[in-house]
Amino acid sequence: MNNVTEVTVFVLKGFTDSKELQMVLFFLFLPVYLFTLVGNLGLIILVFGDSRLCNPMYYFLSALSFLDACFSTVITPKMLIDFLSKTKVISFLGCAAQMFLAVTFGTTECFLLAAMAYDRYVVIYNPLLYSVSMSPRVYVPLIIAPYIGGMLHASIHTVATFSLSFCGSSEIRHIFCDIPPLLAISCSDTHINELLLFLFVSSIEIVTILIVLISYGFILLAILKMHSAEGRKKVFSTCGSHLTGVSIYHGTILFMYVRPSSSYALDHDMRVSIFYTIVIPMLNPIIYSLRNKDVKEAMNRMFGKS
Repeated sequence: MNNVTEVTVFVLKGFTDSKELQMVLFFLFLPVYLFTLVGNLGLIILVFGDSRLCNPMYYFLSALSFLDACFSTVITPKMLIDFLSKTKVISFLGCAAQMFLAVTFGTTECFLLAAMAYDRYVVIYNPLLYSVSMSPRVYVPLIIAPYIGGMLHASIHTVATFSLSFCGSSEIRHIFCDIPPLLAISCSDTHINELLLFLFVSSIEIVTILIVLISYGFILLAILKMHSAEGRKKVFSTCGSHLTGVSIYHGTILFMYVRPSSSYALDHDMRVSIFYTIVIPMLNPIIYSLRNKDVKEAMNRMFGKS
């Protein structure tokens, strides 16, 4: 199907047309974004600035913090500019780039959370051999591979989506260029795109959640064999934060993408997508620092020196 009118720009409709409400939202999300940057980049500085945190488990945590800072940066600055702008336009290539990066970082986080679950299994199941089992030859590929998988997944959807015809409305009922709202305004047959979205996202979710469940199954066995209450407390401290982050993130992803296209409600989905693209990157530094004894001690040492 050929384009009737070639689309060169899209319009991001966002939450509302009310200027007053847009100003309220601007002053609501601006501190959220600043906190996200400070929290995640601060956690990275903390990990690499404290020698006691220089081990693979915290390298994974710093990789997650970097990912969250990037994920939020792809979405939030453009959204904040649109709150103050009348036009709210984004170019065709800009929209494609934003979608590619958003899908890349979203998928990478799924894989990275699974790699972190495996890392926690290794450190708890056999702590004496942790430094050997999780050597640089192991943890470096486990950090790099999620990015490669994320980019491959994003490439498929970006090519498939932007090969469609956009000959009607160019208004995207969303705050960023996501797959479902773009499919909603296409005048092409989108059944293959919807099938690709369902198959790839459900496959990634099944594989990554299985890795998490199997890893924590072995961790549970290790906990049951422990006789020390202090040892169990340390395990819960190490794993509780990760399980919280995994549950929140995968819950929103499953709700957003692994369902029939007939059940999409763009206004409702926009609010949910805000949660996993903006709110979760802000929450992760809190979840992983407040529930982790080593991170809290490193923060005390850093502020004590200051």
